[in-house]
Amino acid sequence: MPEPVRTTAPPAGRGARARQHAGAYLALTKPRVIELLLVTTLPTMVLAQGGFPSVWLILATLVGGAAAAGSANVLNCYLDRDIDQVMNRTKRRPLVTGEITPRAALVFGLVLGVGSLAWLALAVNTASALLTAAAILIYVVGYTMILKRRTPQNIVWGGAAGCMPVLIGWSAVTGGISWAPVLLFGVIFFWTPPHYWPLSIKFRRDYAAAGVPMLPVVAADTKVAREMILYTIAMIACTLLLVPVAGMTWVYAVVALALGLWFLALCIGLYRRAQDPSRGKLHAMKVFHGSITYLTLLSIAIAVDVFLPL
Repeated sequence: MPEPVRTTAPPAGRGARARQHAGAYLALTKPRVIELLLVTTLPTMVLAQGGFPSVWLILATLVGGAAAAGSANVLNCYLDRDIDQVMNRTKRRPLVTGEITPRAALVFGLVLGVGSLAWLALAVNTASALLTAAAILIYVVGYTMILKRRTPQNIVWGGAAGCMPVLIGWSAVTGGISWAPVLLFGVIFFWTPPHYWPLSIKFRRDYAAAGVPMLPVVAADTKVAREMILYTIAMIACTLLLVPVAGMTWVYAVVALALGLWFLALCIGLYRRAQDPSRGKLHAMKVFHGSITYLTLLSIAIAVDVFLPL
């Protein structure tokens, strides 16, 4: 007996396709990047308040910040879709596979951006909205459109966009900026190259094939590792300057120094292996993952320090 012919897709199939399509839009926002940005926002707000701000202010700031970061990432994917098509690391992104059309991505990114700025202006304050607009412009125009394909220092200056959440978080609480968030900005600014260059070392062939002059593509590993060490030292200095400027306790100072020395040791290890190949593989991704651990633990230390009775 012949099997019955299905004339329509089962509802579950339609639901699965809808979820897959929604997942493709979510992927364009680069959620893991957003998570890292938000990790620095909340501790900054706690430090600015000297305790926990209102739940509403925290949620309003994080939602607006996440939408703004998502907007910048979507527009980055739209502008870099030709590069993403060449690179193995990015060739499965929805704009490359055709799951999302360029026009749909552009509209999605712009709507997210405008919506996030309007939300922050209405639910938080004007200063935070203006700083968020600056962050989007730095990343989309400064980094993606101008710097990325032109200079090996692209991630250094373009990475300033990733430093903006601390200014946004501080301004959300206080309505302005002071020296403490400027130092936090410096911490993330100097952290960015030793965080991103190990990833560029691993995928240097991809970047070379795409014509993106990341420093590891155009310079020897020893030079890259040496610059990572210098940026890390500057980063540690900013974390320690935060002690007198923001009134941090000795507990934070010890933790910040210990974390900084640990991450510096990772960078020095990378430099030594680059100098002497007999030591084995570079293990650049160990430094990359270490940088994420470092920033996460430092952010926790900043938030917890506020509540220490010292």
